[in-house]
Amino acid sequence: MEKERISYHESVQKMYEKIKQDNMTNVWDRYEAQGLGGDPDKRCMFCMGGVRCDFCSNGPCRADAAKDKRGVCGITADGMAMRMMLLRNVMGASTYQYHTDQTIRTLRETAKGKTPYSIKEPEKLRTFAGRLGIETLGSDSEIALKLCEFVEKEFNKPAYEPSLIVEALAPPERKKRWEELGIFPGGIYGEMMLSTGSCLTNVDGYYVSLALKAMRLGVAMAYQSQIVNEYCQDILFGIPRPHTMRVDLGVLDPEYVNVLPNGHEPFLGFAMVQLARKQEWQDKAKAAGAKGLRVIACIETGQEMIQRWEEDDVFYGFTGNWISQEAVFASGAVDLFAADMNCSLPVAPLYAEKYGFKLLPVSELVAFEGINERLNYNPKEAGMQASKLLEMALENFKERKKSIVGVKQLPMKEAVVGFSTESILEALGGSLDPLLDAIKSGQIKGVVGMVSCTTLRDYGQDTHSVAVVKELIKRNILVLSLGCGNGAMQVAGLCSPEARKFAGDSLKGVCEALGVPPVLSYGTCTDTGRLADLLGAISAVLGAPVPDLPVAAAAPEYMEQKATIDAIFALALGLYTYVNPIPTVTGGPDLVKLLTEDCKEVTGGVLRVENDAVKAADGIEQHIMEKRQKLGI
Repeated sequence: MEKERISYHESVQKMYEKIKQDNMTNVWDRYEAQGLGGDPDKRCMFCMGGVRCDFCSNGPCRADAAKDKRGVCGITADGMAMRMMLLRNVMGASTYQYHTDQTIRTLRETAKGKTPYSIKEPEKLRTFAGRLGIETLGSDSEIALKLCEFVEKEFNKPAYEPSLIVEALAPPERKKRWEELGIFPGGIYGEMMLSTGSCLTNVDGYYVSLALKAMRLGVAMAYQSQIVNEYCQDILFGIPRPHTMRVDLGVLDPEYVNVLPNGHEPFLGFAMVQLARKQEWQDKAKAAGAKGLRVIACIETGQEMIQRWEEDDVFYGFTGNWISQEAVFASGAVDLFAADMNCSLPVAPLYAEKYGFKLLPVSELVAFEGINERLNYNPKEAGMQASKLLEMALENFKERKKSIVGVKQLPMKEAVVGFSTESILEALGGSLDPLLDAIKSGQIKGVVGMVSCTTLRDYGQDTHSVAVVKELIKRNILVLSLGCGNGAMQVAGLCSPEARKFAGDSLKGVCEALGVPPVLSYGTCTDTGRLADLLGAISAVLGAPVPDLPVAAAAPEYMEQKATIDAIFALALGLYTYVNPIPTVTGGPDLVKLLTEDCKEVTGGVLRVENDAVKAADGIEQHIMEKRQKLGI
């Protein structure tokens, strides 16, 4: 593959060459090898269209809508494609909810005084509990325990009992529409069971019914799994507020003991930072022959951490998103890779052996072939576990330095990270009015929530995401970036003040006046719910339903199952939703019509698919201008 087909980032391109020289299997070569006829992007057309099924022993079956060729059971191509999409959404929802379960578990034990953490945001605790209708009299610990009890009871409601969390948090107009459509959800666990049970052979084969169930699950996930998770993490670890952070592979220095928490749960990462900031641990590192001990943020665990805590000589910086992982390993600077519940590659043991680092699962969800040692996160033991992990890293450093030559002086930049609804309000003087005034005046045409992964489909790592976002800010559209795509923006330099040079004149002026970049680092994919809550607040202030706002969702490089349910939720919320690559539903023409045309009359949302960055931005801009005209601004 050519350099630009590898990655947008110079650092990753450079490390790919080293990986090749070291004769290591890697994500780029594996991707290319999956292609048919020499085309790395070409795959089986039935699989690409979502019209292949092997759920029962009569299969695998293939469907062809043009010939009315159905599965043995009689399911149509549309039903087959949507059923598979719904099951992807169940996987995404269950993973989000697992994270939330661990967060509530941590908050409860913290309230009991049994963890190394504390309640950093008591005001947010009381505000959020109040929004949910929980009594806010009493100590911080008492309120936190009541919050944990309330949300867990809500999570476990059956699907037929309406969720009080959704009732308390969702915009009134959206709730009314969801009730009319029969998609107002119950508890998240009940909704996952309803969706999964519907996908059994010969149960629900109707694409419209399956699509509505997907939206229902998406609503439950966003308000229960995502908002509850992120707001409780704010309560524990701090509300994200803007600050600078070192980013890119240059944050890795082989002369230091480098500990990398990776995945999506920040708990052990924060615990390790707290310990590593103590002089005794720095002294231990120097006694081992290192310049010091550093905790380096990676992927979405890293995003959770860097959004909330500022950089220093210990919590040193952020590497990049998941496609950068093998490049991180090959730097020869890693001592401990602590893998929690998301985005740790199955190939990691081969890299651990080659580049001399300790690979350790720290979640019961994660396992690697050939790795038998593990340390499953337990909030009551988090302090001891963090200490054990740091000790492992110190011991590993001694061995790594004997046999591994690390790569030095890779590129490093600084990004502004840590935007949240609260910090945006603080920057605006406590009110949304300055932002809304800028939108009304046309200085900012609209806002796009860029909630994306990163993928190698069609382009190199982050190449398409960067191109789309540059097109948007050039057109005076403000971008809030989330997910692995947020890491793309940070490492590409678009979350720095210097990125204003890429913005249109009026957006540039607003950014200069407020002292912010044109791309605001808004968190992880889990913050999709936080973004929905912000849109609900804007909707209330403007007195306009969410589908009428000059906003859009964009996923220029969606990749995995969590992304698919984020997109379906965006449609349920009523958003123009741009996605790339083309989803695996194209074999169902009626389903495609439902998502790209008919959905607009159902929820107000619409799915748009486009491979070209300029055309993608054209479509988003046109939508925003239509909404501005409808609002008379």
